[in-house]
Amino acid sequence: MNWLKRLWWSAVLLGLLVAVGVYATWQPDRQLGQLVGRWAPEPSTFLELDGMQVHLRDTGPRDDPHPLLMLHGMSSSLHTFEDWQSALQGQHRVITVDLPGFGLTGPSPQGDYRIDAYTRFVLRLLDVLSLKRVVLIGNALGGEIAWQTAVLAPERVSKLVLIDADGYQPSVQSMPLGFRFASMRGLRWIAERVMPHSLMASSVRSVYGDPNKATPDKIDRYFELNLRVGNRRALFQRMDQAQFGNSSVLIRRIQTPTLVLWGERDRMISSDQGAQFCHDIPHCKLVMFKDLGHIPQEEDPPATLAPLRAFLATP
Repeated sequence: MNWLKRLWWSAVLLGLLVAVGVYATWQPDRQLGQLVGRWAPEPSTFLELDGMQVHLRDTGPRDDPHPLLMLHGMSSSLHTFEDWQSALQGQHRVITVDLPGFGLTGPSPQGDYRIDAYTRFVLRLLDVLSLKRVVLIGNALGGEIAWQTAVLAPERVSKLVLIDADGYQPSVQSMPLGFRFASMRGLRWIAERVMPHSLMASSVRSVYGDPNKATPDKIDRYFELNLRVGNRRALFQRMDQAQFGNSSVLIRRIQTPTLVLWGERDRMISSDQGAQFCHDIPHCKLVMFKDLGHIPQEEDPPATLAPLRAFLATP
């Protein structure tokens, strides 16, 4: 019977430790009003679309014949393109947007985070903004949404820029801790209510080629925006609905001129997949950055802007 008592007390102790851990890292949802002041200064605006107040920034000359629409990755936001937008808006109309489920836009009322739902969202956004054709730019999840939009509606996409884009079967070398935690279905109740700041810091640093470039302000941004009411549950739903690589055969249908930018230190998606995109897309140029990670446009805006500017200047 002694072993039974020890087992019981061990279970009690474990339960107490878990309770203390949950209490110490408990993070309630942040309401939109709590976040807007810091994360939606001008030129941020909100547009009603598909039952959501969609957060976007639309800057630059309105007569630009080929506006740029930039799409961020999972658990990110339009802020990942802030430096690009600032640098390009003098010559180009630049639109950045928080996709459904992320940033200040928050969750989709339908709870649909499949790629085809995102491509329909992008096309409706273009219609609402009266944009016939755009240069579509996407990072990670945003990259897959971009190329699938180019497959579905090639007449709406004049050029395509893929940055460490999803599309092929996963070859994850190191998944951020936050995504690992969110993927554990048995811990969903806890994961929807706790978020250690240290866990977010580790996750953000892991997607940079140089972790020291993940500044406290950037970590705070990811931390606070992922606490926006509904975003944690939306991340779980997106992960459950994802079908990574199932549509990769469609990549060969892309005829749109394409630029592929890739960080060689991307530990989420192997750099080999950058070359695979340009193998399957006939009109494609690949540019690798040996010191950058999964979000190169955020990690080193000047270095990544150079090939983008050259690509945009090409007829």
